[in-house]
Amino acid sequence: MRQGILIIALALTAGSSIASAEMTHSGHGCTKAGDHAHCKTPPDHTSGGAALTEPGQGAFAALAEVVRLLEADPATDWSTVSLAALRDHLVDMDRLVTRAVVTETDLPGGISAFATGDAETLASLTRMVPAHAAQLEADPLWSVEVTTAAQGVTLRVTSGDPATTARIKGLGFFGLMASQDHHRAHHLAIALGKDAHQH
Repeated sequence: MRQGILIIALALTAGSSIASAEMTHSGHGCTKAGDHAHCKTPPDHTSGGAALTEPGQGAFAALAEVVRLLEADPATDWSTVSLAALRDHLVDMDRLVTRAVVTETDLPGGISAFATGDAETLASLTRMVPAHAAQLEADPLWSVEVTTAAQGVTLRVTSGDPATTARIKGLGFFGLMASQDHHRAHHLAIALGKDAHQH
C-alpha cells in the first residue's frame, strides 16, 4: 500500500516538473503545457513591440503634445514658435500648484484667498493669478477681484447665488485657478509666439 502511494506521488511530482518545464519553455511562459500556440514571448521593446505611453512628467508631456501638433501641421510658422516661453509658463503653473502658500477666508457669497511664497513663487503668482482672473470673469455667475501687493496676491470670488457660492467654496483657490478649461488653447498660443500672459 505504501509502495503504491509512493509510486503515485513520484508520478505526480514528475508530471508536475514536466508540465512546469513545458510551460516555461525558453522562459516564454506558455499558458498550457504542450500547447505552444499559447506561449507568450517577451515584448520586443526595441522594434515593433509594445510602445510606452507615459512621458514621465507633466510639463514634459504638455511640451511634447504641442510639439506633435506643430510638427503635424504643415502650416506651422517655425519662425514664430517659442517653446521656451511655453516651458516658462509651465514652470509658473508648477510653482503656483506646488509652492504657493494660500490662506482662504470665507466671505458672504464666496472666498478671499491670499497666495504668497518665496520670491520665485511670488513672481509666478503675480503673472498667473491676474491673468487667470480674466478667464474666471467669463463666468457671469460670480464676481472676481484681484489685488497684487509686495507680499502676495489676493483673489476674491463671490456670488449672490447660493449654489454658485457652494461651488466657489468647494473649488477654493486651486480649483478656481484650474477652472475655465482654456489651458490647452492657451499653451498652443504661447508656443506660437503670442503673449504668454494674455489668456
